[in-house]
Amino acid sequence: MRYSRQNKILQLIRENDIDTQERLSDLLSASGFHVTQATISRDIKELQLIKTMTADGKYKYVEAGKMEQPISDRFVKIFKETIQSVASSGNIIVIKTLNGCANAAAETIDAMEIPHILGSIAGDNTVFIVATDPSHIVALMKRFNDLLQ
Repeated sequence: MRYSRQNKILQLIRENDIDTQERLSDLLSASGFHVTQATISRDIKELQLIKTMTADGKYKYVEAGKMEQPISDRFVKIFKETIQSVASSGNIIVIKTLNGCANAAAETIDAMEIPHILGSIAGDNTVFIVATDPSHIVALMKRFNDLLQ
């Protein structure tokens, strides 16, 4: 039971921005795991979960090794100076770059380790990004457009 509950916790924090043990408890209950706050606290410690700040200034639980890393100013500058357009269709985002710059743009995106991105493929002047679900496209597009500002 403990391992299945802890696997569920990992799934929940990957799919949701969970900022409190109470919210985690509610989501676990909705998934059929009825536990006390002490159990959740123990699970958090065993799983080595930590809280990190999101791009919008809120906190959320993440796996210690899976934190979103801040990207360097160099990557942001390269991204801003080489991107020509960002568009989407279904669960795919297409980023058009200057010739020869798609790999640098894709490296910037990969370095950000953004949740809900399955992966990216770069050509000479085009990057394809596959999202885990079309419902995440609006937030991902906003994040990329914010970087371009």
